[in-house]
This record gives sequence, C-alpha cells and structure tokens, in this order.
Amino acid sequence: MQGARLKAGGRAFAHIAQYHPELIALRRDLHAHPELGFEEIYTSTRVKEALKLCGVDEIHDSIGRTGVVGVIRGRSTSSGSMVGLRADMDALPLTEHNDFSWKSCKQGLMHGCGHDGHTAMLVGAARYLAETRNFDGTAVLVFQPGEEGFAGARVMMEDGLFDRFPVQSIFAMHNWPAMKPGTVGINSGPMMAAADRFTIEITGRGGHGAHAYQTVDVVLVAAHIITAAQSIVSRNVRPIESAVVSLCAVQAGDLGAFSVLPGSATLVGTVRTFDPQVQEMVEKRLKELCNAIALGFGATATVHYERIYPATINTESEAIFAGDVAESLLGADHVVRDLEPSMGAEDFSFMLQDKPGAYLRIGQGTGASGSALHNSRYDFNDDILPLGSALHASLIEQAMPLAMP
Repeated sequence: MQGARLKAGGRAFAHIAQYHPELIALRRDLHAHPELGFEEIYTSTRVKEALKLCGVDEIHDSIGRTGVVGVIRGRSTSSGSMVGLRADMDALPLTEHNDFSWKSCKQGLMHGCGHDGHTAMLVGAARYLAETRNFDGTAVLVFQPGEEGFAGARVMMEDGLFDRFPVQSIFAMHNWPAMKPGTVGINSGPMMAAADRFTIEITGRGGHGAHAYQTVDVVLVAAHIITAAQSIVSRNVRPIESAVVSLCAVQAGDLGAFSVLPGSATLVGTVRTFDPQVQEMVEKRLKELCNAIALGFGATATVHYERIYPATINTESEAIFAGDVAESLLGADHVVRDLEPSMGAEDFSFMLQDKPGAYLRIGQGTGASGSALHNSRYDFNDDILPLGSALHASLIEQAMPLAMP
C-alpha cells in the first residue's frame, strides 16, 4: 500500500484523513527545524500551538525540561479511566544529505529517526479526540524530549509525570522502514533490548617499537580483549537467549608516531540484552576477561560499565489489546502479532517499567531513497500520518469506550 492507496477502516481514520495536508505541513516544518534532546524549544512551542488549536482541555509544559502534556476529557469521565499516549520529539546529531525543500536548516542536525512524524501523528490524534470525544475517561498525550540517548522518559517521570497524570496504561509507536506502509507489528514481550555502555581503560608501559620487550604493549592487550569479548556471547549465553557485545571504538597512540608503543589504550562498546540475568552475566564476564587478560600481559584494565536503557517489554494484555485495535483498522492480514524484537534500544522502556502498556511498530517502507533509520538520507513517510493518528486515537476510544445508550 503506497500513497493514495493507503487505506484503513474505522471512523477515526476517515475523519483524520480530512486534515492529512495539515499534518504533512506540521511534520515537514518540524523536520526542517530539528533539535537535540532537552533543546526542543521550537518543537515544543509548535506542539503547544497545535494542541491549543486542536482544542484540548489542558496543556502542561516544561515537564522533564522541554516535555509537553496535553489532556483531553471524553464525552463522559464516569469511568475514572486515564490512558496515555507517548511520542518522542528530538532529532539526531547527523548531517542530512537530502535535497527536498523541507530538509534540515541546521547543519549537523536532522530528524533521522522519524520523531517529527511521531509528533505529528500524536497531534493528529489530539485533534480528532478533541473534536469527537467518543470515549469515557481522560486521554493523556505525552510529547517527550530526549529519547536519543538522554533518557527523556525517565526525566519526565522523575519530574512527576505519572504523579500528575496517573494513567492506568500507556502506549507508543515507532515507524519501521522494514515493514510495508499499512502494516503494524507487535509482540507480547520484549520489543527492544537493554542498552549498556562500557569503557575499558588499559594501562601498560610505553616505549620504542623496536624494543617492544621493554614495554607492556597495550595495543596487544586491547587486541586480545577485543577477540575474547566475542566469546562471552558464543560460550556463555544460551543459544535460545539473545545478547550482543560490540567493541565500537579503539583509541591508542598517535598515528604519526609509527615506532612508538603507547602506554595506555581505551576501548568503548555496547552490550544489548533482553533478560536481566543475561545482562548481569555479560557484565560480570566482561570485567573478568578484561582483568585476566591484562594481568596475563602485565598490564591493568579498568572497566566502567553503565546501564543506559532497560529492555522495552510489552505487558501481555496491553499488547494483545493493541494488536486487536490495529486489526480493527487494518485487518488481521496487516498486523504481525509475533514481531521479531530489535536489539536497538528505546527509553519508553522506563515508562513500561512503571506502567502497563505496549510499544508498536508502524510500517512505513524505505521510500525512494531506500534508507533505514539513522541514515543521512532517511525521511519519514507522510503517507502513514493518518493511519498513525487513527491508531493512537483508536487505542483511546477502545480502551475507554462510551457506554451504549
């Protein structure tokens, strides 16, 4: 399904499709003005302006520094229910190589992950929900800063997000180029991995490359650690479980000093896991290997291990419910209920640690550029904006249905 052929059922989709051009205009304006985590001043201002025009009941800003929350009350609130929807707003420190008219106007910054589209989709849902109010309860729309490595979800929670808006459940979605437009994917367990960062500091004794026997060669130690680290997954993690250990950067010596062995080296990498017990084991084994290898060569190694984001794990009942909602719009043939988890990470995981909920993927295809997420030629597919908005809105309507007269 592409372009004008992208169709979905339900009242929400038909209603929202009427203002598709306005959603495109908003999305492209946000794309042209990308901002990093906690710097989303322009973005949050545009969101507040849009929510005001939509007629939402309450607009709260500066939650988690630059976060915005919109509140919409249904035609009835007798159920006392409150359900949350979340969209991320921040961009990436990436130079854009597209040439369309809405390309980034900021050198070195771009919306390379589609958060501009996520924001526009939630605004579309806000407009529909405020205009129709076909639900019994309160909808809480969370526009979150700093997903790209800043843990903005956690910061909003620390700033009292769920104390001020005690939702019973919360939902989020992310565009997915690997899936066709007009499709939705979900599963009832892990959707994204936990992301950990480690830094290994190796100290030896530098010297002349011609007299290596007088040194403790940290480059050699680093090479052995890089190789040995790959054995952690292959020889310690059960084949039916998942983990990734990647050494992503190495720094040692001076490229202009070809005959000088350095006295120190630094390695930086990431660990991705789904199971906390596997996560604990990988951290333990990495530290043991580094220390033992360094000791064997007469060097020392210090491992700094930091847990960045926990795994994003859907709660079963909410995942089943979200899949049912997606099916009501698209039909069973266009909803994948057992979507393969990604080893990428997502800070919506913090919200799912505190509240029941589900994280969905909405297919968007790779488009003319053939680009995936975090690519300098990526762009969000505007064709899916009404569908994403309708899916958000339908989650609210079906989670808090109005009583039949």
